[in-house]
Amino acid sequence: MRRIFYLTSKEFKSYFYSPIAYVLIAFFTFLSGYMFFNISKAYMIQMLMSARYPWFAERLNLTDFIIRPLYGNLSVILMLLVPIITMRLFAEEKKQGTSELLYTSPITSLEITIGKFLSAFLLFLVMIAFTLPFPIILLKYGNPEKGVIISTYIGLILMGASFISLGTFASAITENQVIAAVVSFSMLLIFWLIGWASQAAGEIGEKVFSYLSFFEHFNNFTKGLIDTRDITYYLSFTIFGVFLTYMTIESNRWR
Repeated sequence: MRRIFYLTSKEFKSYFYSPIAYVLIAFFTFLSGYMFFNISKAYMIQMLMSARYPWFAERLNLTDFIIRPLYGNLSVILMLLVPIITMRLFAEEKKQGTSELLYTSPITSLEITIGKFLSAFLLFLVMIAFTLPFPIILLKYGNPEKGVIISTYIGLILMGASFISLGTFASAITENQVIAAVVSFSMLLIFWLIGWASQAAGEIGEKVFSYLSFFEHFNNFTKGLIDTRDITYYLSFTIFGVFLTYMTIESNRWR
């Protein structure tokens, strides 16, 4: 456990030795803030219009008009940014030739995998933390459903862990960071498009594709629904991605 903590700490700090962490955090914060401002502005306009149409005012709520579209868009942005977070985890070690030192160290393959995964996950959590002012503002000036906010963040964290596990695996199978990012994004894109394909796949195909889609499960969290099936899906996917990474590292060690 101590070795995992040491490796996680070392890898997490290494993000801040280069501009990548600062650029990612700044870009994500700016983009999420811009979306929050515009979605909130649109909601205020709808509120003003509701004064003329009282029947429309009954349909207005912060959950459907701000929280769901905001965090739905953020989930797509994270699909683009997570591959950048994970691309260097193993690919950089291979390119610099330090992977041999890592593989011959007394640290086990499982400890290496978990340590690398957790370092990227911590950076992801730091990025997500910069969105916390949004629900705070909504709670101060509005009356959003607190349960929906909590469930949305739970879903965002679980989905992020799944993204990172896939990106970690992509980084482990190549020594080129750009290729690792492209492979990771391509795999995430497939699971995003599966959700769209489910609408034209028939009754049975729709159920299968919907279950495989990252974002179909996340939609339930944005509705305030914490279903064990959605939690099981994300945890299973995360564990599977970590397992694939572990097997890749283990095979590299025996070469």
